[in-house]
Amino acid sequence: MKSQSHVVLRSNLLLLLAATIWGFAFVAQRVGTNYIGAFTFNGARFILGACTLLPLLLWRRRHTASPMPVVSCKTVLLGGIAAGVIMFLGAYLQQFGVKYTTAGNAGFITCLYVILVPIFGIFLKQPMNRDIWIGAILAVIGMYLLSVTAEFHVNFGDIFVFIGAFFWALHVQFIGWISRRADAIVVAFIQYIACAVFSLICACLFESATINAFLQSSIAIAYCGILSVGVAFTLQIVGQRHAQASHAAIIMSLEAVFAALGGWLFLRESLTFRGLIGCGLMLLGMLASQSLFSNISLKRLYAFCFRTPLKYEE
Repeated sequence: MKSQSHVVLRSNLLLLLAATIWGFAFVAQRVGTNYIGAFTFNGARFILGACTLLPLLLWRRRHTASPMPVVSCKTVLLGGIAAGVIMFLGAYLQQFGVKYTTAGNAGFITCLYVILVPIFGIFLKQPMNRDIWIGAILAVIGMYLLSVTAEFHVNFGDIFVFIGAFFWALHVQFIGWISRRADAIVVAFIQYIACAVFSLICACLFESATINAFLQSSIAIAYCGILSVGVAFTLQIVGQRHAQASHAAIIMSLEAVFAALGGWLFLRESLTFRGLIGCGLMLLGMLASQSLFSNISLKRLYAFCFRTPLKYEE
């Protein structure tokens, strides 16, 4: 039987891998917006993500000794649809907003959910401490420096990405709840189908796309569909089964780092000194919100800076 520490380590590694995939997905999303609309892009990638899970679902059905209970099936169906609706709203706002901002900006602003997740936890009677508020203040200041120019102008896309962060925070909280009560892979499949259906309905109503546009964005759709959706979101559901929502959020927020790295490597994006300070404050806020600095006392900090030994009382 695996020890609890091994289970937690595996969950953390799965969430970190998901964050890596999501971070570089911002580059693919930026490329995709040059050819097709947000609804069309999301509909295509979530359909592809659902298809990615089909072989796994068929394999598990053959090798599962007993079917799921009726109560669990109802929980999976309703939970998957609810997760799909939340994902649809967050994905659309993010995909639409990323067209009018940089991949780095979109990654960092999306990761404000690391602050919003524990704040939402207040309403769910989850623990709340002063570090959350410190982190929130640092993150808001950081987002201001990153998104608002010296002339007090906010990028149009940043607003939509920021609103989308609220839905991603809600999604993290909901997945943390449903993943402990239902089959993770089936929930993932249902939420992808639900998100794709809503996206394609809106695409038919509000957008139009040509075959040539699909071909030009095919690589971006493939990456976001197979890896970002089919693999990464499934890793999130599996990983969150043994991780608290706020703890999972801080690991997944590292997608911001990979988003900025991907924008620099593939899109030749750059950050100003003001933007770099903003990114640093946002990362500091993310860490502070998880109480990672609570054990660093002033006495320890003084001893570290001036190389003086600490004396402990017995």
